[in-house]
Amino acid sequence: MKTTPLQIAVGAALLLASSAGWANDFPTVDRVLYVQECVRDHPGPYYEMNNKCSCALDALARQVRFDDYMTMSTATLANSIGGERGGYIRDAESLQVQIRRFRDLQTKVKQGCFINTASPR
Repeated sequence: MKTTPLQIAVGAALLLASSAGWANDFPTVDRVLYVQECVRDHPGPYYEMNNKCSCALDALARQVRFDDYMTMSTATLANSIGGERGGYIRDAESLQVQIRRFRDLQTKVKQGCFINTASPR
């Protein structure tokens, strides 16, 4: 069976649509919270930082699904819990892998969007 140009175009459109949907599975409220936190942590002109932080979130959302983002983000935040309660997070190698992955992704997307990663608050 020979593939027609129309079939190729339809296939390409479906592929693009599915990847666009994946990049947009972050709920709006979580997008807003990410950008607000990024703007807070990286001082600079408000409009410029809004755009740079939005760029970083969009880049992050293209690379990971929201559920994976939540797992990595939660583990990263919980890693700083002191004492015995935080020991579980610090001792779980699978969570440490997620934390390293999240930090690497954060650095990559922020550098790609020209956010100074050297001096966040």
